[in-house]
Amino acid sequence: MAYHLKRAAATAESVPGSPPEVRHVVEEVIRDVRARGDAALRHYAEKFDRWAPSSFRLTAQQIDDAIARLPAQTIADIRQAQANVQRFAELQRASIHDFESEVQPGVFLGQRNIPVGSVGAYIPGGRYPLLASAHMIITTAKVAGVQRVIACTPPNQGEIPDASVAAIHFAGADEIYLLGGVQAVAAMAIGTGEMDRVDMLAGPGNAYVAEAKRQLFGEVGIDLFAGPTEVLILADESADPFVVAADILSQAEHGPDSPAILVTTSAKLGADVQTEIARQLSNLVTRPVAEAAWRDFGEIIVADTLDEAFAISDHYASEHVQVLTREPRLALQALTNYGALFLGENTCVSFGDKVIGTNHVLPTRGAARYTGGLWVGKFLKTVTYQEITSVAASGEIGALCARASRAESFEGHARSADVREARARGMRPGWAGA
Repeated sequence: MAYHLKRAAATAESVPGSPPEVRHVVEEVIRDVRARGDAALRHYAEKFDRWAPSSFRLTAQQIDDAIARLPAQTIADIRQAQANVQRFAELQRASIHDFESEVQPGVFLGQRNIPVGSVGAYIPGGRYPLLASAHMIITTAKVAGVQRVIACTPPNQGEIPDASVAAIHFAGADEIYLLGGVQAVAAMAIGTGEMDRVDMLAGPGNAYVAEAKRQLFGEVGIDLFAGPTEVLILADESADPFVVAADILSQAEHGPDSPAILVTTSAKLGADVQTEIARQLSNLVTRPVAEAAWRDFGEIIVADTLDEAFAISDHYASEHVQVLTREPRLALQALTNYGALFLGENTCVSFGDKVIGTNHVLPTRGAARYTGGLWVGKFLKTVTYQEITSVAASGEIGALCARASRAESFEGHARSADVREARARGMRPGWAGA
């Protein structure tokens, strides 16, 4: 039976939601943006970001200047990461097919995959400028065929964040706005004088941004309800404690409420990892954040067998699951609940976060039980169509539909079907009269 070597000191919320004070602030900002449009945007941008430009939309010259200020290596790395994301997104798109089939003589059913018309990407700044979010969202949307992709990212202490702007531009954004927070999300969803509304929002952010997406969902589509970053590492006695500790801390530094869990079949490994985490924290620049996350939300669970470890992992349904065992590919068949799977010591979650090509917008808080992460298909509307070219087939289906409708007491439906059934016999329905 499994037991804990280390338990979490705090409990992460299992249901997405926000504290009342966050909900209230978000409601007020959204209401204000609806009422005052651009004037509201300027008020909040100046208040929170010390940013009051004549236009929030960056000009081509401003974009070029931002790119020119960057080192050549940074530009090359952005382009390489985006090429990797684009390659994988193209493979995903190629796996999605339209089809049409004559399912019975004269009855044609089909399916099309139509890109969403417009997408608003929120690219966070704050503690970390998430360049990779531009790769994951904008590049993927463009591969899906979205015609208009706009992006909002906050200014950096009143200045243009050059690397973020470059990443957004190279990813293919059609419009770039230097605007952050709830006001940016609301502007994209609602539209203002300066910014036309979008059909769908995507991108991570703080608690206020996440709550804004929640409140606007339905008015627009969204990618996912996102919570704090999560990692769960599955390891046996063959794993290196040094590697396990480094990989745990790589995700713990996302935020002080990021759960980091080790499930292992080796009590010795678990104890060694605890020691190694303490050692590595001593010189980690992001120690204040990572240490708090490990202290409050870190766990080490010792399982009797690998099968038991797999079952524990599926119970947690973590955003990221990393497998450091002798035969990591066994997890491909054993596991069903995860956002993304990372197999073997040569792979790590950081690769997926930044550059390898798979998408890093993934389900959290147990949502991996019912959904995967952001992918090309998220930006496509899978729609169906029907056509009956045979009068006889129309009559057959009409008779069936009339009976099915009357079984549900839908007389109007039944009469619509009666018309087709009667036409096939060269008649009018009995209820139609002379």
